[in-house]
Amino acid sequence: MNATKNELPEFDFEAVFEVEDYLYFYSEVLSNEVADKQVAFLVRRLGLDAPARILDLACGFGRHANRLAALGHHVTGIDLTPGFLELARKDAEAQDLQVDYQPGDMRQIDFDQVFDQVLLLFTAFGYFSDEENAQVLQRIGKALRKGGRFVFDVPNRDVILKDFMPYFVMEKNTDLMIDRNDFDSLSGRMYNRRIVIRDGVRKDKPFFVRVYNPSEITALVEEAGMKIENILGDYDEETPVGKSRRMVILVRK
Repeated sequence: MNATKNELPEFDFEAVFEVEDYLYFYSEVLSNEVADKQVAFLVRRLGLDAPARILDLACGFGRHANRLAALGHHVTGIDLTPGFLELARKDAEAQDLQVDYQPGDMRQIDFDQVFDQVLLLFTAFGYFSDEENAQVLQRIGKALRKGGRFVFDVPNRDVILKDFMPYFVMEKNTDLMIDRNDFDSLSGRMYNRRIVIRDGVRKDKPFFVRVYNPSEITALVEEAGMKIENILGDYDEETPVGKSRRMVILVRK
């Protein structure tokens, strides 16, 4: 599972998060039904009964931010991809919602005890160096008020490596998304040499994500001045974390 250093692909951020392809292939997991269930989970687990100030980092096209705003919360959404922000703003305007959407890099946010809750959802953590990933958590900790909560989800390294999938192909209509995975034990990164073929045209979309196990995540969160409240296997709260390929992590400052 180890790749040599000169074989490891770079992260082509613009290619990976190209809006049209991304939404096309991920439409099922980014559906309204899924978003409704996840927001219901957030409301329940975070006790979002009264209006709260919420920061949605890597907010994408606003599927969580706009739903939370519709429930009366004061939401700021930050993303690095202009196309996603444009879609988020249009959806908010269509629903007459007030959401503060801003372009930005999660490594560079600079809020000081502003938010009651911070969200970082759909594997949006682990795209940088170890130092930069730690910096993201530190800046989130700074952005939270004392007693504030933080929720993020990531792959579960222990389970993924037990049943490692070097190849995965998604076929949609006549189009293909082909994931070719390598795990590099030295960096702890999962490297994906992704190929997308749509309308007969090939696009290469390489990326990596740093994958952690529960103990590593706990240490990172504590180094950022926060505490793990719970680690769940999924948003359904039924899947044991020891058997799930994902972790949903609930944190308190």
